[in-house]
Amino acid sequence: MECLPGFREFYPEPLPLKDAWSCDARNHLFAAWRHTARAYGFREYDGPPLEPLELYTAKSGAEIVGQLFNFVDKGDRAVAMRPEMTPTVARMIAASERAYKKPIKWFSLPQLFRYEKQQKGRLREHFQLNCDIFGEPDVSADAEIVALLIDVLRRLGLDSSDFVIRLSSRQAWQRFHESRGGDPAKAYEFYQVIDKIEREKPEVTAEKLAALGIAMADVQEFIRAGEPTPELRAVLDNLAARGLREYVAIDYNVIRGLAYYTGIVFEAFDRKGEFRAIAGGGRYDQLVALLSRGRVDIPALGFGMGDVVLLELLKARGKLPASDSGLDSVVIIEDESLRPESLALVQRLREAGRLVDYSLTPAKGDKQLKRALELGARYSHRVERDAGGAVVYRTRHLASRCELVGDLASALATSDPAR
Repeated sequence: MECLPGFREFYPEPLPLKDAWSCDARNHLFAAWRHTARAYGFREYDGPPLEPLELYTAKSGAEIVGQLFNFVDKGDRAVAMRPEMTPTVARMIAASERAYKKPIKWFSLPQLFRYEKQQKGRLREHFQLNCDIFGEPDVSADAEIVALLIDVLRRLGLDSSDFVIRLSSRQAWQRFHESRGGDPAKAYEFYQVIDKIEREKPEVTAEKLAALGIAMADVQEFIRAGEPTPELRAVLDNLAARGLREYVAIDYNVIRGLAYYTGIVFEAFDRKGEFRAIAGGGRYDQLVALLSRGRVDIPALGFGMGDVVLLELLKARGKLPASDSGLDSVVIIEDESLRPESLALVQRLREAGRLVDYSLTPAKGDKQLKRALELGARYSHRVERDAGGAVVYRTRHLASRCELVGDLASALATSDPAR
């Protein structure tokens, strides 16, 4: 029996199959995500994996239902497995924003689900880093969220030769649309055309634009000129002050397909163009008001970064660290009469915060030592009796083969990773 199409199984290293997904690599990703978000003052939150279907149709329209895992539950409620986290956090903020000082800076690592055709870099489930700021309308928040995205990727070992953040603006495109006499009621339809401009044939795009009364040549010239708006210029200057200017570029090909974006938008791409977008986000000042039916009106912005494309990119660039068990110690039990004392040592080491393993059943000492080396343990421990019959503890640093024989306190101290 196999797992469902578009879903993954994560194995510990070493991987049993060539195309298997590594749980160690995923944990490496999660650690970098959490560390960097916390370094920026973000606090972690989470929400339910199952939500009312209305939460998504209210934001994206009925057409989104075809992309969801949705059903009617036993309480006769229309529900869906969450395809994204932004509606959930917007609802949570609407319910609780008065309890928090502004700006509110939150992050989460949800697993998300979409019922769609699986393809390279896009599955039916994925994990995602979501970072959002609520309650700050100033463009400094936009710069902060872009800087966080850059530093997440840098912490994973990528640099400006590996990726670029393409900055754009919904407001700039809105002003362009208005200046060309576009119908305000068809603005989102126009945005959808721009969102697909790099993926569709030019003649198809030109035909769609002509139907909206917009000339393809005008759109191409606007993108080519790439003149930053005052808001985008402020973001560029802010990032330059941090020494991060080389990681960003103005690119009006980016507009983001979701309807709720209202201001600066951005996407992260690998420089070689081998993969789908690594991350994307922007400002969505009206979403909380929409989902709270006008009860709470608070500015917001954020980004999402999925694990599928990012893990593929890190693997392709050789940026995933070599994986091991991370064990501090292995307790080798050669004398079964001393198993109780050995188990006591295992317990004391674990209580002291060490990562420890041992053979659950009797085995030859050399076999246990081989296993310790295979697991990458830093130390081995043996409980022995000296010539006078007293219990002593032999601790070996496996890399250097240096040994120390002493009492229990010395064994605990010697195997301390901080020493």
